[in-house]
Amino acid sequence: MSGTAISRARCLLFAYHEMGYACMEALLGMGVPVAALFTHTDAPGEEIWWRSCAELARCNGIPVHTPERLGDSQVAQIQALRPDVIYSFYYRHLLPAPVLEAARLGSFNLHGSLLPGYRGRAPVNWMLANGESEGGVTLHCMVERADAGDIVGQRAVTIDAADTALTLSRKLVALGVELLRECHPLIAAGRAPRLAQDLAAGSYFGRRRPEDGRIDWNWPARRIYNLVRAVTHPYPGAFCLAGGRKLFVWQARMVPESSEGAAPGTILRARHDDAVEVASGAGSLLLVAVQFEGESEGLARAVLGAGFCGRGARLN
Repeated sequence: MSGTAISRARCLLFAYHEMGYACMEALLGMGVPVAALFTHTDAPGEEIWWRSCAELARCNGIPVHTPERLGDSQVAQIQALRPDVIYSFYYRHLLPAPVLEAARLGSFNLHGSLLPGYRGRAPVNWMLANGESEGGVTLHCMVERADAGDIVGQRAVTIDAADTALTLSRKLVALGVELLRECHPLIAAGRAPRLAQDLAAGSYFGRRRPEDGRIDWNWPARRIYNLVRAVTHPYPGAFCLAGGRKLFVWQARMVPESSEGAAPGTILRARHDDAVEVASGAGSLLLVAVQFEGESEGLARAVLGAGFCGRGARLN
C-alpha cells in the first residue's frame, strides 16, 4: 500500500481514554496528518489510569477542543476543516449527521466488543459481568444509531477467568491499535471493506451506574465473582452491606469446593490467608480485598474484624 494516500488523508479525531491515546499515537507513527482533536476533560473523582489524548495532541502541535456538546458553531468548525477521515476512539458522545457527513472518505468508530454483540455503553464491564469467554474490538462505519454501521474489521481475544475490567481493557487497546494499523491504509485509499451488521443477532447494553454494583448474595458464586471483577478498580466497585455499613468488595476468588447449606450472605469462616468465605445462592465466594466506605482498603479478615469473622454473621 502506497504511503501517499496515508500522508494525504487528513484525519479529524474524537478520542479519549487509553484507546484514544494509543490509536492517535499509532496514526501519528504512520505519518497520518491530524487536523484537530476533540476530547473530554477528566471527570472529578474518577480513577484515571489512561494517558491524556490532549497532552499527546499538544505535544504534536494538534489543536485541542473540549466542548461539552457539539453545537452549531462546532459543527461549522468541523466542516471548515474538510477532513478526509473522521475517527472516534472511545469518545463518549454520538456524533451528529452533519459531522459524520463532513469526512470525504467516511467516519469510523472503534468499539470495544465484537459487534453486533454488546453494542452501546461499557462493553468491557458488561462482558465480564455476564461471564463471557471471548471479547474483541470492531472498527465500523459510524451512523447516527450507536454502533450500528457497517463493519470494516474485527479482532477477537480470549477473556481469561482472572481478567478484570482493567486487564481486559488493556488487551483491547493492543488489539485496537493492531486493527487500526491494518485498516487505515485501506480507508485512506478509499478501499475499506464493509460488512452490514445483523443487529437482530446482536445485543445492546446501556450505561452502567455505580448502583449496578450491588451484590445479591442469592446469586450463584460465579455471578458474584464476575460482578466483582467487572467493576473493581478503576471502576466504582461491587458492594454489599455489613452491619448496616457499605462494604466494597475489590477482589474475590472462587472456592473450589464450596460449602453448602448456609443462608446466602452468611460468613462461613475466616481463612489462614486472611480471606473470608461467604455463602451464596449456589456455592460460596472468598472475599480477599474489601473496604468499608470512607475507610482504608485491606484484606477481608482484618477489615471485617473478629465481630464478623467466624460467627455466622450476615452480609446483605
